Amino acid sequence: MSTSPLHAELLAGNIGFLKGTLADFSDADMLARPVPAANHAAWQLGHLIVAETNMVNSVKPGAMPELPAGFAEKFTKDTSKVDDPKAFPKKDELLAQFEKTRAATVAWAKSLTPAEMQQATPEAMARFVATVGALAFMIPVHVAMHIGQFQVTRRKLGKPLMF
Repeated sequence: MSTSPLHAELLAGNIGFLKGTLADFSDADMLARPVPAANHAAWQLGHLIVAETNMVNSVKPGAMPELPAGFAEKFTKDTSKVDDPKAFPKKDELLAQFEKTRAATVAWAKSLTPAEMQQATPEAMARFVATVGALAFMIPVHVAMHIGQFQVTRRKLGKPLMF
């Protein structure tokens, strides 16, 4: 298997872990904080969508679907402290947007040539990921990190352990 299909396979499989982890979360559960000041799942899921969109668009402008109007503004560092359910989309809306975003990311990863994977990332990203190929591998790692945080929330809510 060449690298581009492997990137795409990792990205496609990663969404299943995310959806499985949140499958039994209600909209109220999405706003539960495992400890004070920790980010709740609604904010984290929106953050993942915005971050993935921005990262891919930074190396291939226009590759990602446009986010709904005002979406990115709901998931800033300042809004991570907000607990008002009206401030965030419902779980089903967030998952639908994540699926749309991830489908575009998978398509982007499948299209990468070996030369494109070796290209440097923009300067703002270079400190944590140097090449486009490394970025394609880092995106599912970012999601996996947040899945680990969702697992802590699962424990707080008394939900069955998954891993």
